[in-house]
Amino acid sequence: MPDTDLATSPPRLRVGVVGTGRAGAVLGAALARAGHPVVAAYAVSDLSRLRAEALLPGVPLVSSAEVFAAADLVLLTVPDDVLPGLVAGLAETGAVRPGQFIAHASGRFGYQVLAPATALGGLPLALHPVMTFTGTSIDLARLDGAPFGVTAPDQLRPVAEALVVEMGGEPIWIAEGSRALYHAALAHGSNHLITLVTQTLDLLRSAGVEDPARLVAPLMSASLDNALRYGDQVLTGPVARGDAGTVAAHIRELGQISSSARAAYVALARVTADRALAAGVLRPESAEALLDVLSKTDEDLA
Repeated sequence: MPDTDLATSPPRLRVGVVGTGRAGAVLGAALARAGHPVVAAYAVSDLSRLRAEALLPGVPLVSSAEVFAAADLVLLTVPDDVLPGLVAGLAETGAVRPGQFIAHASGRFGYQVLAPATALGGLPLALHPVMTFTGTSIDLARLDGAPFGVTAPDQLRPVAEALVVEMGGEPIWIAEGSRALYHAALAHGSNHLITLVTQTLDLLRSAGVEDPARLVAPLMSASLDNALRYGDQVLTGPVARGDAGTVAAHIRELGQISSSARAAYVALARVTADRALAAGVLRPESAEALLDVLSKTDEDLA
């Protein structure tokens, strides 16, 4: 009699990974953990080869064409700017087989970037993990419950979402036409948050604070939690209160320490003022003097 579990389990796919960088090696390992054997991988740098050896032990490192020849599902985990040319080049060589799943992990692109492969019968999937990777086994645990931005043709949506679930993630559907905006929003929130935090730490060091991270960690953690829970209604500080004199003093002081910090403060203060006004947090009668301060030059504020 056939094994009941085997008879009812979804089919296992032979997986190939093109690009065993931080994300590729981890995602390949997550698919292997789910029972999809990784049969071939392509690595460019020495560091990528080391990651493959650590996370995909025993998997042969071969050319990208050989990865396609061996796999039912090929995971393309290369830099965004490289992806379109790579897909076009592989399609030109006839590497793609009809019925072969072609997935990428780019946040910027949906499945249309895979059009050259789709024209040859490839089945396109966009599976973008919304997390940062270290390229080590630590990331496998972090994948559990991690959201993935998923985009695919409607008929392939169940496959795309099932693969994400098998890797331990949570699929979040993103329409093809919204993919660039989706990625811009993530980059704006994540990357610029790091810039804001590190710039804040630099300024506090300039103010003589020996352990700035310890000083601001509770404040920033509470601000992030409040923003996620309540949005603009929890805006506070001198901009939200309309304290034009305080804001002017801040701009003068920052201008003496760092022109980039001053520019960032002014730009964010303008956006904050607009959002505070729209949310009813900042009173219109207080906004006029504030916006006047934010429009002045360093010489005007001297």
